[in-house]
Amino acid sequence: MRIVGVIDIGKTNAKVAAVDLDRFEEIAVRKTANGVVEGDPYPHFDVERLWDFVLDSLKTLQAEHPLQAISITTHGATAVVLNEAGGLALPVLDYEFGGPDTLSDAYERLRPPFAETGSARLPMGLNVGAQLFWQQQTFADAFAKVATILTYAQYWTFRLTGIRVNELTSLGCHTDLWNPNAGTFSSLVDSQGWRHLFAPVRKADEIVGALLPELCAATGIPSGTPVYCGIHDSNASLLPHLLTRQAPFSVVSTGTWVVMLAVGADEVTLDEHRDTLINVNALGDPVPSARFMGGRAFSLLLGDGAASSSFEDESAVVAAGHMLLPSLPEGSGPFPSNKACWTMDEGTLTPSEKTAAVSFYLALMTATCLDLIGARGDIVVEGPFAANAAYLRMLQAATGRPVFADGHNVTGTSLGAASLVDGRHVRTGVQPFAGPVPENFARYAENWRSLTKSHVQIGAGDQQS
Repeated sequence: MRIVGVIDIGKTNAKVAAVDLDRFEEIAVRKTANGVVEGDPYPHFDVERLWDFVLDSLKTLQAEHPLQAISITTHGATAVVLNEAGGLALPVLDYEFGGPDTLSDAYERLRPPFAETGSARLPMGLNVGAQLFWQQQTFADAFAKVATILTYAQYWTFRLTGIRVNELTSLGCHTDLWNPNAGTFSSLVDSQGWRHLFAPVRKADEIVGALLPELCAATGIPSGTPVYCGIHDSNASLLPHLLTRQAPFSVVSTGTWVVMLAVGADEVTLDEHRDTLINVNALGDPVPSARFMGGRAFSLLLGDGAASSSFEDESAVVAAGHMLLPSLPEGSGPFPSNKACWTMDEGTLTPSEKTAAVSFYLALMTATCLDLIGARGDIVVEGPFAANAAYLRMLQAATGRPVFADGHNVTGTSLGAASLVDGRHVRTGVQPFAGPVPENFARYAENWRSLTKSHVQIGAGDQQS
C-alpha cells in the first residue's frame, strides 16, 4: 500500500485527501464546508451532500493519484441510527442542538457514573447516550424501526462497504456508552435495551471489507480496494505520536474543539465537571483527556480572516496586561459556567493585538486543561493552532515544558487515519518551537491564572460579560 484515500469529516469542514505513505504527507486534498440542516425534525448533518462530495472527490483523486486503500476519520459525539434496509431511521443529529437537554433530569437518573465510563455529563448532544435516549423518547415510532446503531466514522465505512461495524475510539469518547477499563459496553447500553442494536466492535486498523462494486464503477477505484474501519479524529491525531514518541507526552489536537490527550500522565483525579474525560486510543488503552471549543472561540472572537499578529503585537499585549478571562463559548471546557470578560476595554486593541490576546487566551485554556489531566513531558500541537506563534509561545511560557508543532500540516487527522493502513513510514514532522519566550510572558500566564481563579469564584449570576 502506498497511496491512501482518507475521508476526514470534521464538525466545521470535511475533506478527502490522498496520502502518500512513503512520503507520509498529503499529496492532494479536496475540501468542503460541513453544514447543518436546520429543518425538521431537528438540526442534522447533511450526510447526502457529504456523500456526493466524498464520491466526487474519490473519483477526482483516483484519476490523479490511484488509490490503494481507503481510511476514515470523523468528529465524535455523533451516532447514526439505521433501519433494516440501511437507510436512516432518523436524521443524524447535530450534537450542538439543545433538544436532549429537555430530558436532562430523566437522563441523569439512568446514566452510569463517571467512575464507570470516564465520560463527563455534557450539555446538548455531546454525550451520545443522551442523544439516543432523547431520540428514543421523543420519536418513539421512528426509533422502534432502528435496526443498527453506528458510530459516525463507521457510518461512512458502511456506506463504502455495506458492512455495519462500530469502533473503540469512537465509542470511548464521552459517549456514556463504553467502560474503558473493562473494555466493553457500559451498563447504560443494557439498561436501555440497546446492546442488540450495536453493530460488532472492531479495531480502527482492521480491514472491514472491500469498496462496493457500484462505487468502484462510479469512482474508477479498482475492485477489491480495502476499506479500513476508521478512527475518531482526536485519536487519529494521537496515533502517529503513539507510534514514534516515548511517553510521557501529550498531544493537543486543534480544530473546532481543542482536545488534549496525555500519554504517560501523572495519576490525578479527573474532574467530570471541568470537561475532563477518558478517551480510548487506537491501541485500546484508556487516555486521560480534556477539551474546550477553542477553534469555535477563535471564530466567534475574531471572525473570518483574522489579522495576523507579530511578536511586537504579542509584547504590547503582555506589557499592557490585556487578557480575556474564560469562557467562550459557555457550557463546556474547564470553566463551563463562566462568562468571558476582558480585563480592559478590548476596543483599545488593534486587530493584530486582539489576535495575539485571543491566542494567549486559547493557550492558557490549553495549559489549564493539561494540568487537569496530569500531563507530563513534551507537548505536541496538531492542527491550525500549530501555525500560531502567539499560541505556541504562551503555551510554552505557561507550562514551562517543550512545545512542538508542525505549521506545514493544518491537520494531523488525515495522516493519522492513513497510519491505520501502514504505520511503518510514520513521520510526525514536528519541530520544537524555536521563538523567544520572555520571562514576562510567564508572569502574564501567572496573572491570568490568578485572575481566572477570582473570576471562577464569582457566582454565575454575578459574572460580568
